[in-house]
Amino acid sequence: MTDNNYPQGTPPARQAGWFDPGIPNVQLIYVLYIVSFVVGITGLVGIILAYINRGRSEAWVETHYTWAIRTFWIGLLYGIISSFLMIIGIGFLLMLVVAIWVVVRCVIGLQAASRGEPIKNPTSWIL
Repeated sequence: MTDNNYPQGTPPARQAGWFDPGIPNVQLIYVLYIVSFVVGITGLVGIILAYINRGRSEAWVETHYTWAIRTFWIGLLYGIISSFLMIIGIGFLLMLVVAIWVVVRCVIGLQAASRGEPIKNPTSWIL
């Protein structure tokens, strides 16, 4: 005889992990984006996790997935444009601005996720 806290024949509820859709997963994605400045591959892992878990969570968490996916692609676009503009010198400054932009969006996302709030305008190009 076992001493379980759940009814006979039903398995215990599975706890949401880092890779399951939800706030821990969104926070992991934001952290992976920030770490990608040091270890570049983590940004790719973050975008893959965002696409895998998009559409599998509550509506307010979906705003975070949209925000994270757009942060990756818009940051990549801005980074490519900045790379081309390095020929005339202004690209170096723009690359710094893009890095700050990505970090600020990740911090905004992390703060909103920790408070349990949705992103107010997840399709924004700026902040």
